[in-house]
Amino acid sequence: MAAVAQQQAAPQPPSKPSQSGMQSGIAGGLGAPAQYDEQKRPITAGGFVKPGEAPVVFEDATKRAGLSGWVHKMGVPEKQFIVETNGSGLCLIDYNNDGWLDIYLVNGATFDSLDGKEPAPHAALFRNNRDGTFTDVSKEAGVQNDRWGYGCSVADYDNDGWPDLYVGNYGLTRLYHNNHDGTFTDVAEKLGVALDNWHPGSTWADYDGDGRLDLYVTGYVHFDRGNLPLGGTKAVGYAQCQYRGQNVNCGPRGLQGEGDHLFHQNANGTFIDVTAKAGVEDKDRYYGFSTIFVDINNDNKPDLVVGNDSEPNYLYINKGDGTFDDQSYVSGFALNKDGREIASMGIAAGDYENKGLVSFYVTDFGDDYKVLFHNDGDASFTDVSYKAGVAQPTIPFVGWGAGFLDYDNDGWLDLLEVNGHVYPEVDRHDWGTSWAERPLLFHNIPDANGKDRKFEYIKAVQGTGLADVIPARGAAFGDLFNDGKIDVVINPIDGPPVLLRNVNPDKHHWVELSLVGSGKSPKDATTATVYLKANGMRMRQDVLSSGSYISANDRRPHFGLGDATDAGVAEIHWPDGKVETIKVPAVDRIYTVEEGAGITAALCNGKSCADFKPDKATAVAPKSNE
Repeated sequence: MAAVAQQQAAPQPPSKPSQSGMQSGIAGGLGAPAQYDEQKRPITAGGFVKPGEAPVVFEDATKRAGLSGWVHKMGVPEKQFIVETNGSGLCLIDYNNDGWLDIYLVNGATFDSLDGKEPAPHAALFRNNRDGTFTDVSKEAGVQNDRWGYGCSVADYDNDGWPDLYVGNYGLTRLYHNNHDGTFTDVAEKLGVALDNWHPGSTWADYDGDGRLDLYVTGYVHFDRGNLPLGGTKAVGYAQCQYRGQNVNCGPRGLQGEGDHLFHQNANGTFIDVTAKAGVEDKDRYYGFSTIFVDINNDNKPDLVVGNDSEPNYLYINKGDGTFDDQSYVSGFALNKDGREIASMGIAAGDYENKGLVSFYVTDFGDDYKVLFHNDGDASFTDVSYKAGVAQPTIPFVGWGAGFLDYDNDGWLDLLEVNGHVYPEVDRHDWGTSWAERPLLFHNIPDANGKDRKFEYIKAVQGTGLADVIPARGAAFGDLFNDGKIDVVINPIDGPPVLLRNVNPDKHHWVELSLVGSGKSPKDATTATVYLKANGMRMRQDVLSSGSYISANDRRPHFGLGDATDAGVAEIHWPDGKVETIKVPAVDRIYTVEEGAGITAALCNGKSCADFKPDKATAVAPKSNE
């Protein structure tokens, strides 16, 4: 959760030496004025418009899709401890290689379930039935993860052509190896990537160019059940942990952090911890949440970003020799424009300006704006949140998962954020906020000068997906129905998942690419970058193993084409350094592209295109590395 509880040092017992108490201060908020709608509801749970007053972009298709029977559980409703309030992520993964995205929902636990006093809540793998519905196959797949789950990431770590799944827990983490038959086997301890205590986030990349994927895992709080962080106790320096004058759960500030880890994959498939050697050691043990490997400075080497809760964020630039350069502060990514650390929960990565550079949107606690870090080039970032229009509307909300998505397929990346408070106490007070909150959607439009881009808030229509008031945490973005529209799956805390199906009325065209590496590049092409020249634009998408709030999105680069009927030319920068160009044959299709072989398959309306034939004219043409 965000570090927003005001931690006040309590008077010390005379028999004890003076204690400094927990660090005071509010990292994630400035006490912004409360906002209400016309019906006197907090704006976080209201502010809806009537049908016809705004476009309907998403409908709630949860029940129809068969997802409503599974329930997330994390601790007890009172949320006495921080371990009970952060919530879980989810992963979109085509686990059976049928070309349709399946959904993996991470679940939490309770102290009683950890102690064997009640059944453990189970994670769920929902198989896509290709008809708009999903079936829970988690038990037969062996991925129920009866531990206290938080995040996940997706990558084919052993280059066998099948996606695997890393799950971050409070307790031992897991690496689920895909057995190619609908089942998985946990090999984390066998391969050397099992971490204990609390590690929520993870991300994958071949950072040193040996063709094998490596793994980075974030550490959050070192949570000691033998020394529980209760307000007024020795565990928190006898401090009282308060939010707006009310006692709440303590942390993360004042609690011991848990370190991050970088694992290098050996030739025999095992992993070795190279955190210090590679220069990414979390020496201060910041509270790490979400993390992403992505090429920031366009040198075809995956760089690393880490969102830290209420501490400076990390940005590590890949030096190309197996080590990284910590440019967190010099890049401008460590702090917001006011020089303050933020409560970084989720991270969205995307080229929202179509300038070929990845920018980051980082969610934060309520009473503070969420931060859009604009990539200025040369690995430099500027906080443009107010200029871009995303600051003021987001202040009342506690933000978690977020993603850049082109919801209307006009060729420009839009932005969606899901929200939910961390303190149940807020519903018992007139503070202008709520435990359950609604999502926020922003449309990418030209700025007043016509040269820059900004985001326009899209109003939530009553009875539609954007009007869902839920305590959201994880969110994942992808084309679940292979119809070229990006949908959203949300994993709220203590409730059923939510599927927001994209029903935007636009008739715009699109194209998607599913990339397959040669082996010199990882088989799943993790961290490949694709530029598509079409519709008078040059758009960028990256193949990423992680994103949002400790989640994983659709790995297939998706490009909106507007009204253009020419699908354009794709320039693919493979992880091994090869750059290839492909003429994309037609719009409204999902193409499989194999490194060195060109387009090898195509899907139309979710089925193999009847008129598709591999054509040498669409095959790759080498391009010099620039």
